[in-house]
Amino acid sequence: MARLEGDVAIVTGAARGIGAAYAKALAAEGAKVVVTDILDANNAVAAITDSGGAAIGVTCDVTDNTAVDALVAQTISEFGKIDALVNNAAIFAEISHKRFEDIPDGEWAKVMQVNIEGVWRVSKAVVPHMRERQYGKIVNVASTTALKGTPMMLHYVSSKGAILAMTKAMAREVGEDNICINAIAPGLVVSDGLVEGGNWSDEWFDNNTNSRAFKRRAMPEDMVGTIVFLSSQEANFITGQTMVVDGGSVPH
Repeated sequence: MARLEGDVAIVTGAARGIGAAYAKALAAEGAKVVVTDILDANNAVAAITDSGGAAIGVTCDVTDNTAVDALVAQTISEFGKIDALVNNAAIFAEISHKRFEDIPDGEWAKVMQVNIEGVWRVSKAVVPHMRERQYGKIVNVASTTALKGTPMMLHYVSSKGAILAMTKAMAREVGEDNICINAIAPGLVVSDGLVEGGNWSDEWFDNNTNSRAFKRRAMPEDMVGTIVFLSSQEANFITGQTMVVDGGSVPH
C-alpha cells in the first residue's frame, strides 16, 4: 500500500523545480496533491495526472491572506481535508550574490515577506483544519545556508534561520493537537530556477559539492524521500526537528 494513500497534501511553490518534485513524489505515494504557486502549475499537475495520480493546480500568492484562505477553501471543497502541508515557496533562484550592506531595502523586505511570512500565513490557515481532525503534518523547507552562515545572501540566510526557529516554536504550540511540524534543510540543489536564473556559477556549485561527503551535485530527487517520510504516519512521533539533506556537507 502507498505510504500516503488517501491523504491530501498542499505543496507551495510547486509549479517547477524542487517543489514540483515534492508534489510528484507525494502523489506517487498515493496523496491527492494541491500544486500551488504564483506561476502556472499546469505542467506539474499534468505530470502527476498523466502518471495516474490525483492533483489540482491553484494559483496563490502566499503573502496574500485572501489568496491563502481561498487556497485552503478550494482544497477542502475539492478533497474534504488537509493531511499535509509542504511550505516550499520562497525567493531564492532570482537572488544575486551581494554583500549585506548592498542589499536594497525593497529586496530585503520581499525576501522576508515571502520566505517567512508566507510560511506563517499558509500554516495558520491550514492548522485549524488539522486541529479539528487531530492530525496533520507540516514540513517547512529551510536551508543549510542558515547552519553554515553562507555569505553574500544575508537576507535569504536570515529568512531560513527564521524557519528553523519557527519550526521549533510552532511544533510546541500544536503538539497537543497531534500535528507534527518539522523542517528539511536541503543543501544547494540543481533546479530549474537556478539553471535558468544565471546567478549561480559552476564555481558556486563546485565549492558546495566539494564540501560534501558525497562528491556530486544534489538533484531535486535527492530531497523527496525526506519530504514523503515527514509527511507520512511513519513520522508520527517526530516534531520540532530539522533534517539536513545535503550529502554530508553539514553534519547536524
